[in-house]
Amino acid sequence: MGNQLRKMELLAPAGDLEKLKIAVVYGADAVYFGGEMFSLRAGAGNMTLEEMKEGVEFAHARGVKCYLTVNIFAHNEDIQPLTDYLFQLREMHMDLDAFIVSDPGIIDLIREILPDAEIHLSTQANMTNYRTARFWYRQGVKRIVLARELTFEEIRQLRENIPENLELEAFVHGAMCISYSGRCLLSNFMAERDANRGACAHPCRWKYSLVEEQRPGEYYPVEEDGRGTYIMNSRDLCMIEHIPELARSGICSAKIEGRMKSIFYVATLVSAYRKALDAYYDDPERYVFREEWMTELKKASHREFTTGFYFHQPTNLDQNYQTSAYTREYSFTGLVLDYNEATRMATVEQRNKMVLGDEIEIMGPRRDFFTQVLDEMYDEEGNPVQSAPHPQQILQIRMQQPVHQFDMFRKRKDS
Repeated sequence: MGNQLRKMELLAPAGDLEKLKIAVVYGADAVYFGGEMFSLRAGAGNMTLEEMKEGVEFAHARGVKCYLTVNIFAHNEDIQPLTDYLFQLREMHMDLDAFIVSDPGIIDLIREILPDAEIHLSTQANMTNYRTARFWYRQGVKRIVLARELTFEEIRQLRENIPENLELEAFVHGAMCISYSGRCLLSNFMAERDANRGACAHPCRWKYSLVEEQRPGEYYPVEEDGRGTYIMNSRDLCMIEHIPELARSGICSAKIEGRMKSIFYVATLVSAYRKALDAYYDDPERYVFREEWMTELKKASHREFTTGFYFHQPTNLDQNYQTSAYTREYSFTGLVLDYNEATRMATVEQRNKMVLGDEIEIMGPRRDFFTQVLDEMYDEEGNPVQSAPHPQQILQIRMQQPVHQFDMFRKRKDS
């Protein structure tokens, strides 16, 4: 069964350099990110080559692997710029652990320019059977990111019928695409933004009505079951309650979607999954899921959850017909930059408004959060302030317990 006894890697999104550092600090085993071009998340911020080099060095110094996504489906006009880009990576001695690629031509190009590069096949390649897996293995692919449309039973069968050293990676959390493995032309057709080249406008999340040809201007609601019109609006994938099933399936890497999400989102999800994975591998026989992990996870913005295809084909219960909006019960109010143990003062960068008297929760990597009331706050000149309304202003805040760089402040939106 190959990888069954191996500890699953927790793979986190890193849309930019700050998110990369947060993912690393909060417990990811590996991060994936895009450069400024050739990645399917053009709106993610992404990284310049210099930022990428800094990020890779930061991650590697902490034992975390780095995977670069080059997963567009290239048109002719993309080939020369991509060639130049790969030569730049080579010249900078970018110590990447793998490239995530979907296009066979790009795999071939990377092989020419960076012959020692490790190749991971993107989920965009919609790999769904062991014959195809064997084909990619013969092309030198080290790991396959599985199509999201596979059940646990299909994954187990796949694992049993492929070489032992061919790794399998699968998404375990995040937005689900309505189209097969994300291969979609809807955005290109409706908004002239190519989903397969990183510019998806997410028209599947839009609200639709029906218009009859001879009755322009008369809109009829499109309803599947009378509850709403978001007919292509999938719930978010969430598998934190099913760590044992994931571990037994032969998957070696559990991947979180979300390169366009906030650092608060990345920290919250990585932290929750890290705790669940560590608890499972510490004692698989007596492992019990703890509801507090789900409670923590829901403090980041999210849609309603689904287990996707893992247990069965999705049904109407895996769609949200009422709204495409996110649930946001908590706001991320501050990022700790430094802490003085002698004075118990934290240097905090504001991210959302804070006011004296606010009850805040302070979360940090690999530990439980604590709660305190904001009762002492100063600006950069040392003047006491009642509130912090200015984006990214630097504050000094008295803490009741020690904090560390990269800790985060959050508060309930109704508090």
